[in-house]
Amino acid sequence: MLKFLLPIALAGSLLSAAAYAGAQREEDLSASVQSSLQRSIADRMEPKLIFSNKAEGEAWLADMSARLQKRIPDEFVRRKLLTAIHYEASRAGLDPQMVLGLIHIESGFNRYAISPVGARGLMQVMPFWQRSIGTPEQNLFDPNTNLRYGCTILRHYLDIENGDLFRALGRYNGSLGKAEYPNLVYSAWKANYDWGSAIGEKVAQK
Repeated sequence: MLKFLLPIALAGSLLSAAAYAGAQREEDLSASVQSSLQRSIADRMEPKLIFSNKAEGEAWLADMSARLQKRIPDEFVRRKLLTAIHYEASRAGLDPQMVLGLIHIESGFNRYAISPVGARGLMQVMPFWQRSIGTPEQNLFDPNTNLRYGCTILRHYLDIENGDLFRALGRYNGSLGKAEYPNLVYSAWKANYDWGSAIGEKVAQK
């Protein structure tokens, strides 16, 4: 069960900060895990919405686009980013609404965000991951690349923690065992900013 305990008022006051400075910690990976993560990063496909029908996907995209409009005014850029977020989250077996909440906390949807410890881009990915599972030529400020890394890494942490999202988010932020960061993501996802939706949650449960 998720241990999200932060009072909503406090979470709301913290949501205004951009680039939350996520800092995954470098770790030794087994050969099999490293190989699996490398394949995931290298397997590039054109992002697309993953819904049971086109109308449902368009409804989700219109809903999320309206919520994101204040942060990303350009509709084409906004819809392209949301399509990539939905694709990469779904591909990794993550709830796209949760990933939207995480991005809200990590970077405020600023693709060029850099934290004080060097985490980069939308999902604040640490550069050491390029050395570990990717290549130096991959640009972590490119939204598609950043989302591929971020979702792959979070999936890896979720697997390590046997599906415990609270602990997986702690690993992602470099604050394993502390409640503040998981609570912030949950607040952006469900409570304060409310990236959740009936359509999104229906898809996530499939």
